[in-house]
Amino acid sequence: MSRHLNLVESDFEQLEKIILPRFPFTYMTFKCSKKNAHVFEVKDISNSGMQLGLKEGEHNLKEKQKIHGFIHWGGDELEITGTIKWRTNQRIGVEFSTQASSRKQMDGLLELERIAGLMKPVHRLDYGVDMPGGLKYWLRSDGPVEIFVWNHSDGEMAKFQILMMEQFVEWEDIKGLKTARVMSKRDIETPLITEDEYVFKIDENLDDEKVERAFSLAKFVDSELMTDDAMDFIRLKLRP
Repeated sequence: MSRHLNLVESDFEQLEKIILPRFPFTYMTFKCSKKNAHVFEVKDISNSGMQLGLKEGEHNLKEKQKIHGFIHWGGDELEITGTIKWRTNQRIGVEFSTQASSRKQMDGLLELERIAGLMKPVHRLDYGVDMPGGLKYWLRSDGPVEIFVWNHSDGEMAKFQILMMEQFVEWEDIKGLKTARVMSKRDIETPLITEDEYVFKIDENLDDEKVERAFSLAKFVDSELMTDDAMDFIRLKLRP
């Protein structure tokens, strides 16, 4: 099951580290408009920005540089402009333009119903992905959204976790619901499975907006991606 590494509490905030499995590639890509530009994988994306990565080679883009190009996902192409906020040899962080037209287009790309329609059942895919023990269902929609469902040894649901860009919602048996914001994510390479280490800022009180957003997403998810009973249970626990 997902491993809770540690819990850090202070008078101001509560941070929690959780390790979750990582799918080895994404179908969402970005290509700069410059001639002979690299094609990046979109590692993470939100309405305000994205993180891009190269599988091989290095790029020559600079921090604070303006960037223009096209996101390709689910058969659609979206033109974007932005500014590079940070860089490494293989990765860059991009902040999108604040123009209203750009924001409207991004909102359309990341609409919950569209995201749900592009979700894939990783637990059924034959890509050589090793499933962690206890992970029963794993739904993924490239950069924006993932749903993890974990079972007890007796087959009953132990917890589910929903990542929606920078938002996190978790239900756990006996403990109930909690919400959080993603503060950082770090790749972890192990011999057996590829994982990500997340740092979450746990909401002091349950964030109803995050729960409602997770419920809206769950309403759009095709029950064919897991059993009807499991999907109905998730919707029941998220219902406002």
